[in-house]
Amino acid sequence: MAFYSHSLFITLLTLVLPFPAATASRAQLTENYYDKTCPKFNEIVHRIVTEKQIATPTTAAAVLRLFFHDCVLEGCDASLLIASNSFNKAERDADINVAIPGDGFDVVTRIKTALELQCPGVVSCADILSAAARNLVNMVGGPHYTLRFGRKDGLISRADRVEGHYARTNMTISEIINLFSSINLSVQDLVALSGAHTIGFSHCNEFAKRLFNFSTTAETDPALNRNYAEGLRKLCANYTTNPGMSAFNDVMTPGKFDNLYFQNLQRGLGLLATDNALVTDPRTKPFVDLYAADQAKFFEDFGQAIQRVSLMKVKTGKHGEVRRRCDAFNNLQQPQDSNNKPQDSNNKPQDLNKKKKNSSA
Repeated sequence: MAFYSHSLFITLLTLVLPFPAATASRAQLTENYYDKTCPKFNEIVHRIVTEKQIATPTTAAAVLRLFFHDCVLEGCDASLLIASNSFNKAERDADINVAIPGDGFDVVTRIKTALELQCPGVVSCADILSAAARNLVNMVGGPHYTLRFGRKDGLISRADRVEGHYARTNMTISEIINLFSSINLSVQDLVALSGAHTIGFSHCNEFAKRLFNFSTTAETDPALNRNYAEGLRKLCANYTTNPGMSAFNDVMTPGKFDNLYFQNLQRGLGLLATDNALVTDPRTKPFVDLYAADQAKFFEDFGQAIQRVSLMKVKTGKHGEVRRRCDAFNNLQQPQDSNNKPQDSNNKPQDLNKKKKNSSA
């Protein structure tokens, strides 16, 4: 499956089972966290995401993908927003993250800038990203789900921690199901969250194997609708020389968050092999059929699942900070070992992040 240019669910693979400290952190989050300290928080988020989505209709898919990718590794702590510098290659520069569209980063930067003028040092980038994703899902027709706020921004962002925490589009459905099971997410969660493929697009290299030299007996994947496959072959004919070529995940209503994605799967219009696997595997097919027939049920289950995602390993109190800008830690972090503990060092390099421009445009 591909969410925007990768799988929706490739971003949900590092959640640990709840433990007391995590439960305590979540308990500190509230719906009205900013009512007194930044009363215009919701108003500012709403205004800026609306302006951005109208100007750039791909923003909703970009932000939703950015949100999932952020939550999967270090938790929902805006670690994916950190820019690399001379001393650290950050998460956003890992190979699987470099294609995340700049519009996602840009809208968060715009919101942060406005909030710093309104209530400096109060609202975390992690909360901004969570709110922006929720508002944009709703703006393009999806469900409005409740969020709790009070997250702090994380203090770690390293590209070398990414590998092994994301599924790849060539994985089997059994591998994906096992990954979800290991993080306490059910098969139904998998299918519901995959419904975010109803918006956004995927690059041709993500599904080209279904179109060209599929097997010794078939040029294209026979599971694809014949006319759809032919159209994709024409679209992606030059994908090796033009890697930017892409197709909408939902060929029917690509800009609207609805249940057409699931109906498309039933018609052979699933873009990726892992999309198609949802409708052919007996463990996932019942949920595909359920959501194809009942959009309200899809919205309900998607909202509940994404709420759980929004609470992945959140940081509160001294376990994080409120960044002054979303692409840089307030203070340059010392090198981290594999246990998340700073290594002893008497040499602290200067914070070059403060001199770097935001690279989200």
